[in-house]
Amino acid sequence: MARLVTVAGLALVLGILIGIGAVSLRRAADAPTARAIKEPEPTAVPMAVIEAPGHRRVIKLASPAPSTAPLIGTMAVAMVEKLATASDGNIEFKLFEPNTLAPNDELFDKVSAGDIDAVWSSANFFAARDSAFWLFSTVPFGPPASEYLAWLSYGGGQQLMDESFARFNIKPVVCTILPPESGGWFRREIASAADLNGLRMRFMGIGARVISQLGVEVVPLNGGQIFDALQTGNIDAAEFSLPATDLRFGLDKAATHFYFPGWHQQSSLISLLFNTKVWESFTDAQRGLILSVCGDTVRESLAEGEAQQVKALQEIRARGVTIHTLPQPVMGALKTAWIKVVKEESAANPEFSKVWDSYYGFRKAYAEWRNLGYLP
Repeated sequence: MARLVTVAGLALVLGILIGIGAVSLRRAADAPTARAIKEPEPTAVPMAVIEAPGHRRVIKLASPAPSTAPLIGTMAVAMVEKLATASDGNIEFKLFEPNTLAPNDELFDKVSAGDIDAVWSSANFFAARDSAFWLFSTVPFGPPASEYLAWLSYGGGQQLMDESFARFNIKPVVCTILPPESGGWFRREIASAADLNGLRMRFMGIGARVISQLGVEVVPLNGGQIFDALQTGNIDAAEFSLPATDLRFGLDKAATHFYFPGWHQQSSLISLLFNTKVWESFTDAQRGLILSVCGDTVRESLAEGEAQQVKALQEIRARGVTIHTLPQPVMGALKTAWIKVVKEESAANPEFSKVWDSYYGFRKAYAEWRNLGYLP
């Protein structure tokens, strides 16, 4: 289960990633001022951009993910604290827990209408509005974080992302990038694509459309429902999140076969989604500061996310779980199914097709550098 900027502002963000790396902003998880709000405040106003004395800005920020969720939640807390510190308290985000500022399924409409200032989320959470949003969140058989950032920053991706969300009155700023997920937890071994046929598997997102083409019966479940369903055999397998997150939910106690790679989510973007009028109401300096802080949070999420998985895998293996690599015939069948989904969606949605052409074109050109410059 991300933090980017406009092409014009990308130079600033990348400069910040290099230039302020030595300036250690306080970790948000340890800061009492960064606690998320569980219930809306009684004094809440419909439009929550508040002008306080000294041009202090208070922004209501909704999130469909708990603030304690590894990376996807904790990085929101980190961003809030960093921005408060960097702005000397003149920009304050009030982070609300899921379903408190508004029900999760209403967040998109609320931020689009201006009833909520901003939402912290992966774009794929709102892909029912436009399937192009999938390509600005995570892409099956997609790129690692560095290549994803390259497309967004210098391949036209951010401009397309801005255009896609502008149609809904929203300005996106990528603010966290998550490392690869796993390929899923299984109650029995998978030796061939045929072994997937007939399985009941928890799966979400566009990856669910892909794996269903191999005969998998997709069962949509939220995180809190997965353990019981897997342990009791109501489902045969489940994909959820990063190894560290899966461990936190106890999935190692429900299934003993843990498969990689996470073909459906090689890297995932989490974005700050502002109501357009809210974004435009900031001064140039305030927008620049938000972009800079998101750039630094991208850096932190990349580093912390990679480090977390090392310890998690060691603990998972120590608990008796067998860690597998998906056989190449299975990976080949999944990739063929993915290309079929791309063709179907490109034919159904011109916006998806336009973004895919840019994304795929960049990846095709980038492949030479990837193959020449990096070890296999």
